[in-house]
Amino acid sequence: MDPTEDTEETSDPRCWKKAGWIACVVKNENDDGWAVTMTRAGETEPSLVTPWTMGRDKKSPKPLDHYGFTVLVKGALEVMRRHEQAARARLHREITCTLEAGQRVRATLDIAADEDDPHAIVTVVLLDSDEVLRSARTRPDAKLDERGVRRFVRSGEL
Repeated sequence: MDPTEDTEETSDPRCWKKAGWIACVVKNENDDGWAVTMTRAGETEPSLVTPWTMGRDKKSPKPLDHYGFTVLVKGALEVMRRHEQAARARLHREITCTLEAGQRVRATLDIAADEDDPHAIVTVVLLDSDEVLRSARTRPDAKLDERGVRRFVRSGEL
């Protein structure tokens, strides 16, 4: 389901559905308090679970409102963005270094997220001309450092 498509909106004090998101206030299993879960429409797991404020009676939860829902959506989107950035950082590494001849190069290691065929592609590019000096397939756990880049340009082995 496309989370941006309009779904039936609900604005119950404990459960809101709006703009592709579902916010539900639930009893916190770890203590006497309350929590709110933020789930993208069509997803099975929440993107965000966070404590929720008690109401004035100190027993029941504060009702969800438009402002609270908006803040929760922003928080859930931020969590998703951080997860995507972390995944990209695990799969892409990049360094800039100088070869023995004085050439400045950028070396990248892109790891393929493939369980059946784990590998990475290492590419070394001259910074001043964007010319590819060397590119090859390598191990996904290959270390990308200046000494290894120099060896790779000379011999093809990282």
